[in-house]
Amino acid sequence: MKIIKDQHFEGERALYKVSDVLIDNCLFDNGESPLKEARNVKVVNSKFDYWYPIWYGKNFAFENTTLTINARAGVWYMEDVSFKSCLLDAPKLFRRCKNLSIKDSSFHNPEETLQHCESVTLDNVVIDGGTYFGFGSKKITGNKLEITNKYVFDTCEDIKLSNSNIFTKDAFWNCNNVEVEDSYIEGEYIGWNSENLTFKNCTIKSHQGFCYIKGLKLINCKLIDCDLAFEYCSDIDVYVDMVESVKNPISGKIKATSIKEIIRDNPDMDPRNTRIEVLGEDHKYHEV
Repeated sequence: MKIIKDQHFEGERALYKVSDVLIDNCLFDNGESPLKEARNVKVVNSKFDYWYPIWYGKNFAFENTTLTINARAGVWYMEDVSFKSCLLDAPKLFRRCKNLSIKDSSFHNPEETLQHCESVTLDNVVIDGGTYFGFGSKKITGNKLEITNKYVFDTCEDIKLSNSNIFTKDAFWNCNNVEVEDSYIEGEYIGWNSENLTFKNCTIKSHQGFCYIKGLKLINCKLIDCDLAFEYCSDIDVYVDMVESVKNPISGKIKATSIKEIIRDNPDMDPRNTRIEVLGEDHKYHEV
């Protein structure tokens, strides 16, 4: 493997179509697409500081490397790529990539990042700021994630997350097959218009969360300030502690230690299709 070390590359396509190289302690700036169409590349201790640096490549590994805010739309149409201990500051990173691994790294300003990607592993990753992280992606596995991002994981398929903290506006909209375990989630309108969502051993704070869902499971979850929940949900299986209010569920079963209010204002909906059981001492709730 050829070694390229301690170099400063400028200009468009500086290392176009390079292959079988180790790039160490190099700076790429003042020119687009320096590593376009490259193959079998390892990049360590380096910095990318201009647009579109890494497109249409295959078999890349990055370590201790920075993509600055200027390296926008930095990693697109890539296959078999890993990032370890990297600082990822550019917006619109990762678009239509396949077989992507990101470990011990952080995103800052992740606007429209990780979109339409497939087979993604995120391990010990910080995602701070921006909107629509993960939009349209599928086969995502995440562990130890710290996410602060509006509209995270919209229109996704086959997501498994664990041991994570998520602070968002909406999350998991228009999704199919989502499993979240041992995590904290805070955000309004979680999970709308989705199918097959499972949350296990999670703490969830949400206003009007979990509506318009087919196949919702909440297993041993703690809900905080959760009101107007489960509207137009079908085939639900919920076992939680306290719910502020439940509204217009279509079918399934709901078990809770306390439900303050059940709202039924759709005369076309048969309440017998949803079994609601309150497990608290007084076994009472107010129904309107």
